[in-house]
Amino acid sequence: MVVCHALTGNSNIAQWWGFFLGAGLPFNTDKYYVVCANVLGSCYGSTGPKSVNPITNKLYGNDFPHVTIRDTVKVHLEMIKNEIGATSIASVIGGSMGGMQALEWCIIGKELVKSAIIIGCGSRHTAWQIAISETQRQAIYRDPKWNNGNVDMANPPVDGLEVARQIAMISYRTAASFDRKFNRDIDDKTGKYQVRKYLEYQGKKFISRFDPISYLKITEQLDSHDVGRDRGGVTTALSTITCPTLIIGIDSDVLYPLYEQEELAKYIPSSAYSVIQSTEGHDGFLLEQKVVGDCIQRFLDKQ
Repeated sequence: MVVCHALTGNSNIAQWWGFFLGAGLPFNTDKYYVVCANVLGSCYGSTGPKSVNPITNKLYGNDFPHVTIRDTVKVHLEMIKNEIGATSIASVIGGSMGGMQALEWCIIGKELVKSAIIIGCGSRHTAWQIAISETQRQAIYRDPKWNNGNVDMANPPVDGLEVARQIAMISYRTAASFDRKFNRDIDDKTGKYQVRKYLEYQGKKFISRFDPISYLKITEQLDSHDVGRDRGGVTTALSTITCPTLIIGIDSDVLYPLYEQEELAKYIPSSAYSVIQSTEGHDGFLLEQKVVGDCIQRFLDKQ
């Protein structure tokens, strides 16, 4: 079983989808050899901006080349076939950016992949999604430490990354979830709105674990997503997916709205479609543990 991580995730599934991983759980370690690998450009592993460029013997930094979702999946496929030696993959599963990888797996690795579960994404990154990514990148570019792209990797533009993360956190949720959690409440000690405190906390927490240049490169990789590129368009590409595929959408997702999952279900021949009712927005694929887990389990039990 291959599990693909989302934008700021990593290969340690237990940290972000641990409630699905283990004996008797959807990612059943008694039944499956479960694999998750870091995407290209990651600051957790795989070659990225913090890796040494063999040509210059210096860190890549902002010179790290542009890579695509497809590139990442090609690398992971080589790992599965030639390093692990697997000859069959029971299922490829991912949400958000992980779902995009899972879609590519269904095409590039179709000789191995027996089923797929694709959650909270579409066939290509839309102008809306690219725009949201771009506002985050612009926050990093506006940090003085960006230095016109000549970044000192020992002193990177983390202030810009804080703001980028705050923008992202808003796009992952909904107005209803923010109102329910924060309302217009003000912190007695600081006089700040509680929602401001939350965003500041999320920004600070994020820079303690993520690199600004990796964030730039991975959001660009996210924007590269287009299963129809060089394949005759989206409809043609999706029609070539032959394995049983479960498509899951979150009804309140404003970042990857349901019409995108409906398109996948329409054009992937052997697909099933399920909608999760949630007020949590895009993050519902992480937060609605029981209902998402049950959906995954029912599908896998039929394979």
